[in-house]
Amino acid sequence: MAYELEKQVAVAAVRQAAQLCETVRQTLVPEAIEKNDKSPVTVADFGAQAIICRALAEAFPQDAVVGEEDAAALRQPEMAGPLATVTAQVQQHLATATAEDVLTWIDHGNGTVSSRYWTLDPIDGTKGFLRGDQYAIALALVENGDLKVGVLGCPYLSFDGGDRGLLFVAVRGEGAMMMPLAGGDPQPLQVVQDPQSDRFRFVESVESGHGNQSQQNAMAQAVGIQSPSMGMDSQAKYAAVAAGQAALYLRLPSPKTPDYREKIWDHAAGTLVVQEAGGCVTDMHGKPLDFSQSARLEDNRGVVVSNGTIHAEVLAALATHPTES
Repeated sequence: MAYELEKQVAVAAVRQAAQLCETVRQTLVPEAIEKNDKSPVTVADFGAQAIICRALAEAFPQDAVVGEEDAAALRQPEMAGPLATVTAQVQQHLATATAEDVLTWIDHGNGTVSSRYWTLDPIDGTKGFLRGDQYAIALALVENGDLKVGVLGCPYLSFDGGDRGLLFVAVRGEGAMMMPLAGGDPQPLQVVQDPQSDRFRFVESVESGHGNQSQQNAMAQAVGIQSPSMGMDSQAKYAAVAAGQAALYLRLPSPKTPDYREKIWDHAAGTLVVQEAGGCVTDMHGKPLDFSQSARLEDNRGVVVSNGTIHAEVLAALATHPTES
């Protein structure tokens, strides 16, 4: 099977990173460290990136990793305390890790987009993580611009009263699977098709600034979705569509930031999981998301994720009612 080793390494690394994240969340008060862009980053972000980058560097030393974090802040003398905390968390999984090892592994994620690379968001939905809600560890392999492997670890996610903590795995051409993060049998994923189903609903970001919520609601209604939206942090939204828990996820440009371009690590893994579950992912103009260029989706505007059958209708509604700017 193609990409079997890549899948195995990615799944093991994401599982280990998810364990670290949950340990941090349950045993430490996650202190947000201000990055330059003012978004919160925690001990868990750094620890998760270190664990995953170390696994990728060992198994695939030629592969670049384009990750969200870098170790520049942790290298500052005044950050000795947080660095020691990150190192202690990593040592629970890699006992011989030193602080310098951790910094080196984090910075292995400073690669650039190339013919074959991984893209990583060690905690997608940090605000959800901080408030005890949804977040995801998101890892994807891109080869010649095409997504090949996608893994989403969602430690707080559960469906229909089942296990909390789910892992979503997709390989191009092989379908998408869901299994408990703690271990267990995989289940094949299939998007929802029945428009009469109570799962024929849409999902959007909790954070209002992450999209144009009024337009998103209008577009959902335009294609016959009457149920209220589900608010959810992170690429867990992609997981909800792939698992047939929602039919549509819209992330349309906010009127406040009409020129914003999405980051590849916020969409790569989720995109493949939805596609391999039978769904469709494009930008708001119907163009495939372009993962071949840079760390941002420079040629794409907005994201439309659907069960596939309503996709053309959504795009038509968007063309008729273009986004405010």
